Amino acid sequence: HVFDRIDPTTIDRRDWQLWLLAVAVILVLSGGVALLMYPAVFSQPLALSGSMFQRVFFAFCILCLLLVGYLMDRHILIRRLRRQLVEEHQRSAALLEQASAELLQSLPGLDHFRDQLAMEIRRASTLQQPVSLLIVGLKASREVELAGGASTAFGDAAKTLIRRLRREDSIYIFRHGIFGIVLPAVSAADAGRVSSRLQEGLTDAGGASGRFSFEIRLVNFPEHAGTTHELEKQAILAFPADWPEIEGPGEERAAAQMSAPAPRGEASGR
Repeated sequence: HVFDRIDPTTIDRRDWQLWLLAVAVILVLSGGVALLMYPAVFSQPLALSGSMFQRVFFAFCILCLLLVGYLMDRHILIRRLRRQLVEEHQRSAALLEQASAELLQSLPGLDHFRDQLAMEIRRASTLQQPVSLLIVGLKASREVELAGGASTAFGDAAKTLIRRLRREDSIYIFRHGIFGIVLPAVSAADAGRVSSRLQEGLTDAGGASGRFSFEIRLVNFPEHAGTTHELEKQAILAFPADWPEIEGPGEERAAAQMSAPAPRGEASGR
């Protein structure tokens, strides 16, 4: 199966080789036919006159040259169109990457998260309401990392998160690939349902190729933390800088964590 292997980096070279083979076959066949016709044309003319046979012979040769020239012209045109498509694709990918980078830069950071969290905790304490935090950790796949498309993938994930949140919810970026979501007046059970909804959206955003893996962890006030400092610490330390790779889809893990008495709930997926 050596000839069945497909390498995207050699497609253009293989295409050029195929065109050369086609042109060579046409030249060989037309040259062979011309050689077979030559004796009949120039040595023993039959019913038709010799000049008629000669005109037919030269017309055949010209036709063969025109056919080869036409094939070469079409090949050059196709290569030019393919080059334009590649340039358009690269330009479109660059625009998408720029838009994703701008979206990530527009998200409020850790300082804004601390201020908003303190305000929500004070309000929740006064009104006797819960506050839930969802911390989303993303990891780009190796192929996406090598292609330099991590920012685009994370930007798509951020768009998915924003679309599935309520108007009163807020999202923040802690660092590259780590997002924090504040859910005012949402209990741990309700936050678990929100987490499941976000998980479905992130799975769709990741695509069939699995552009990124993700994990969602839940912290609730006052169930898991009783003060703003504790809640903030658990949220920020939910994903350390060297947090391990996610092993696989985690709907069962999410359900188990939500029902366990541990201070965090989590959901993971690819």
